[in-house]
Amino acid sequence: MSKSKVNFTAQLVTIGSRTVLRLPECASEKLPSRGMVMACGAINGFHFQTPLEPDGEGSHWFEIDKSIRENAGVDAGDTVTLEIEPVSEWPEPTVPADLENALANHPEAQTLWDDITTKARWEYIRWIRSAKKSETRERRIETACSKLEDGQRRPCCFDRSSCTVPDISKSGVLIEPIENR
Repeated sequence: MSKSKVNFTAQLVTIGSRTVLRLPECASEKLPSRGMVMACGAINGFHFQTPLEPDGEGSHWFEIDKSIRENAGVDAGDTVTLEIEPVSEWPEPTVPADLENALANHPEAQTLWDDITTKARWEYIRWIRSAKKSETRERRIETACSKLEDGQRRPCCFDRSSCTVPDISKSGVLIEPIENR
């Protein structure tokens, strides 16, 4: 077995409207970064690839979407056995429509966007996504275009180890599951 594979068990929990799996700290400690890590793995034998998001407390989590739940035969409340492995190749992120439209209106920004690494595109999207208010999101998109036009290949100095999903985090920390409140 590869030394980079991480094996553990964890319980699927509900946070907001999402089913998530929070990695035990001992599993996260074996990952190459406290920030987002792309990983492939298996739950109950079902193979997947997903970004492991930072939880804001030194560990990681990821959403167990409907496809994974159905194919792995699991649901919130279940304890599952996983094997994950960090991967260096990042798949292209889905670019949100508002960012895609802004890039189309800023050709110089679009040119650098197309040239930066896939991981850098993920970081820009994480930074934009972390805005809780629509006005802040709009401002970040304009700032991203400006930064790209200025040749900045990374979004900014935001805390890459914080949780950036607004509907399930507070102050950069993943909120506790519904069952634990």
